[in-house]
Amino acid sequence: MSKILMIVSQRDFRDEEFLVPKEMLLASGHSIKVASVNRTSAKGVKGTMLTPDMAIHEASADFFDCFVVIGGPGSYGLAENKDLQRLLAKADSMGKTVCGICVGPLSLVKAGVLKNKEATIFPDMAIIRELRESGAQYSLKHVVVYGNTVTADGPAAAEAFAKAIITALA
Repeated sequence: MSKILMIVSQRDFRDEEFLVPKEMLLASGHSIKVASVNRTSAKGVKGTMLTPDMAIHEASADFFDCFVVIGGPGSYGLAENKDLQRLLAKADSMGKTVCGICVGPLSLVKAGVLKNKEATIFPDMAIIRELRESGAQYSLKHVVVYGNTVTADGPAAAEAFAKAIITALA
């Protein structure tokens, strides 16, 4: 089965966008590690606490098969992380599965992963504009699978997002 790296912001990631896919991916036999900006406790909007397995700068595109960027208000700042941008760009260049939900796809935008691809993102006009300006085609669908990328628009799509990742990894 696949080795998956789930990436969360240190503060204010969206709990259900992390917990629902994690549970479903584990139940499908995949292994999961969690990364954030550093190894100190990360906290979700609704209070979920977790200790990341690694800092983003410690993660290797060679080791993992799939990269999943979780959304939430903290993901706006996460998208500016140069280590994350390099990691996602390298993973994409290697044909790895690269995913983002809610604001998470903004990290994919900043890494250049969504250029010339159809994608969705949290329905905020500023980040939709960034998505389009990056060369991506914005979709109103809740989940979009395009090549090696999977994007979803928010917490209500968490289950469908996880199912799309499971299918992409099959």
